[in-house]
Amino acid sequence: MKRWITLTIGLVFLLVGGVWVLQGAGVLTGSFMTGQKLWFLIGLVAFLVGVVLVAATARRSRQGGRAR
Repeated sequence: MKRWITLTIGLVFLLVGGVWVLQGAGVLTGSFMTGQKLWFLIGLVAFLVGVVLVAATARRSRQGGRAR
């Protein structure tokens, strides 16, 4: 069950981080974050955290067995 929670949190970080990166880069408009370098960097960090969580979950599931 913990694996699903970690995967869900990782996917949320990926999505939110991706949106923040796009807003910070000025691709998505209509927000106070549009074109702000700070939000680009925050989004990049969030996106990378999501990548790590999803990759760790995938690696754990491939090793077999259940997390205890």
